[in-house]
Amino acid sequence: MHKIKRDDLVKVIAGKDKDKQGKILHIDTKNNRVVVEGINMITKHVKPGAGNPQGGIVQKEAALDISNVMLVVDGKATRVGFEIKDGKKVRVAKATGKVID
Repeated sequence: MHKIKRDDLVKVIAGKDKDKQGKILHIDTKNNRVVVEGINMITKHVKPGAGNPQGGIVQKEAALDISNVMLVVDGKATRVGFEIKDGKKVRVAKATGKVID
């Protein structure tokens, strides 16, 4: 179980997009990287192909290190911990003690 999951709302706490918020699109747990919607945009040159017959220059999200994002709970960036509730391990916001899932 990880502290951040897909579709969570996160806030960037370091880098060029600091203080921006977005939704997690993809998590690479092996390399500790996340892709956040609308954050860390890069310009990529694409050759024409079946999916994109025109080709050209496209904007897309690049991966960030997972340590550079924090989960947003009730509008605030929050640390996440784990507790056992009713025999199940659940994510809990450290500041408020609120169960996240």
